[in-house]
Amino acid sequence: MRGFVEAEELSGAVRHAVGADCRVVGVDRLRGGSKKGVYRVRLKGGGTASVIVYRWADEENFWPGDGADGDDATDPLAPASGLVPFLAAHRGLREIGARVPRLLWAVDAADRHATGIAVVEDIAGGTLEALFTTDPGRAEAVLKDLARTLDLMQRHIAPRFGRVDVLERGGVALGKSCEELVLDRALRDLAEAAGRDSRIMAARSRLDDRLKALRALVTPRTEYGLIHGELGPDHVLVGAEAGAVLIDIEGLMYFDVEWEHVFLRLRFGNHYAALVRPGLDPRRLDLYMLAMRLSLVAGPLRLLDGDFPDRGFMRGIAEHNLREALALLP
Repeated sequence: MRGFVEAEELSGAVRHAVGADCRVVGVDRLRGGSKKGVYRVRLKGGGTASVIVYRWADEENFWPGDGADGDDATDPLAPASGLVPFLAAHRGLREIGARVPRLLWAVDAADRHATGIAVVEDIAGGTLEALFTTDPGRAEAVLKDLARTLDLMQRHIAPRFGRVDVLERGGVALGKSCEELVLDRALRDLAEAAGRDSRIMAARSRLDDRLKALRALVTPRTEYGLIHGELGPDHVLVGAEAGAVLIDIEGLMYFDVEWEHVFLRLRFGNHYAALVRPGLDPRRLDLYMLAMRLSLVAGPLRLLDGDFPDRGFMRGIAEHNLREALALLP
């Protein structure tokens, strides 16, 4: 059975963050994390009722065959995980004025033998996803602030694409262009999904042809915006004065902003109208939408090879996106 962290294991980190006079009175592992553990630690003393602890360790990672350090960092589309990308993303977002939970303490990123731990403030307002149901009026205000944040990010232009922590260290991203990376990944996702589902197998050649035809329509680009990479309403917390606070930021990268907007469109549905921005390339959107659908088939099916607990939810994601991918065929 998979073992998670106990309260006493987190108490040292929390005392570093909040003060030696605080006492841990409860720990709750929050649902949804697949590559790191996310814990709400309830406290007495120290001036705060609770903090959030992020923990990157092998036993927290549900992806089969994937170590806690994540995949190839030079591949912007590989799943990002770990303290180093988190800290780089946190710095980058704060520098441009985007809201993220305040960092209270972190394990030294140079200590690669330690479990990665970061302690951040606990944002009390819950997720934007929940607010759509409980308080639609306030959710509209948060959406407006999220649109402001997206503008800040997408106006922050770089001449190279790649994950923020890689570029910060002077590294170079894999691939010749964003569109080539997306196509290559989509073809891999197609092959993997075809091996797991007969409906994708039956349509594999048509999907392959469609991806390549869409790629052929995309023209080169030399400037890239800052994107989150997985910005759904569950990754937006509600801060003070209806502020949008971004979480799960490890994949922050410079890339085609259309990749972000395809994901936003899928996850925000009817609410996406508040986030759409002028100047998006429709040809990139077409290619990236089909690629994203295939990714959201292959990824959940792969995750189900392991012991991810919310299995019905993950199967539902795969099934929905399988149908939508097939619907994109001409």
